[in-house]
Amino acid sequence: MKKKIKFIANEVIDLEINALKKLKSSLSSSLETAVDLITNCQSKVIVCGVGKSGIIASKIAATLSSVGTPAFNISANDCSHGDLGSIAKKDIVILISNSGNSSELKNIIQFVNRYKIKLIGISSKKNSLLNKNSDVKLLIPEVKEAGYGIVPTSSTTAQLALGDVIAIATMQKKKFGKLDFKRFHPAGSLGNKLKTVEDLMITKTKMPFINENLNVKKALKIISLKKLGTVITRDKKNNTTGILTDGDIKRLLNKFDDIKKLQLKKIIKKGPISVNKDLLAVKALKIMNDKKITSLCVHSKSKKNKTIGLIHIHNILDANIQ
Repeated sequence: MKKKIKFIANEVIDLEINALKKLKSSLSSSLETAVDLITNCQSKVIVCGVGKSGIIASKIAATLSSVGTPAFNISANDCSHGDLGSIAKKDIVILISNSGNSSELKNIIQFVNRYKIKLIGISSKKNSLLNKNSDVKLLIPEVKEAGYGIVPTSSTTAQLALGDVIAIATMQKKKFGKLDFKRFHPAGSLGNKLKTVEDLMITKTKMPFINENLNVKKALKIISLKKLGTVITRDKKNNTTGILTDGDIKRLLNKFDDIKKLQLKKIIKKGPISVNKDLLAVKALKIMNDKKITSLCVHSKSKKNKTIGLIHIHNILDANIQ
């Protein structure tokens, strides 16, 4: 029985791989038209499907929404019982049906045509009701299904892949980047991976700033008060000039009998490493590990001498970023 199941598994996967290969070789200029239409949409995208295609429609809508294109899934069946009211004149409708001739399609197609709502049709039949009445016609090649050739498998795999293509192409056309993506995924492991230095850094009154003309005695007080193991020195124009850590102070004790009166600007490490506030926290952690340090200064834009925050390794590890 185990051998039989493995044979079935290979057969199903091979059929779906073949479907994807056929899809790849059949892509036309209509795809670019569809992406342009969605990218320029000033309202929302409604994704609707019939049967198993309805489940695929739900996933496509979720993916579009997650990458910056407001999209919603509605049931083809429910459209005949009031849900057509969810569709506005400036919306774009993506309608998915393998055959393109399902009875549930008729009312939706009539509605969008009547109100001149742009319709993107995804089907496998060139002469189908859906394909003939769509503004943008996306044809999926006819493929062999698994399960005696009748269970929607290969066709839905192709539909899903085409939906992913549309979503990613639209995302890139809109220049929707990692920071934009993070705004829509604030929680969970994905949200953690996308946290920036700005999300975790220490700012304002917690910052261990000190004037470079003061001495080590004053620095020790700030290190004790702020509990960060470091001070950041600045000049009279509040430009960052250097950094002094408790490790540096321990090394100074081996050189001098009395370090308290030493002027900071004569002993600091000048030009401390500073990172942009938009840097991913995981990259900041890598810099700390590579440089064998525990904190980084933070700046905005290209103003490296204007420190606006401090990111400590504990801030990153406490956020469960590794």
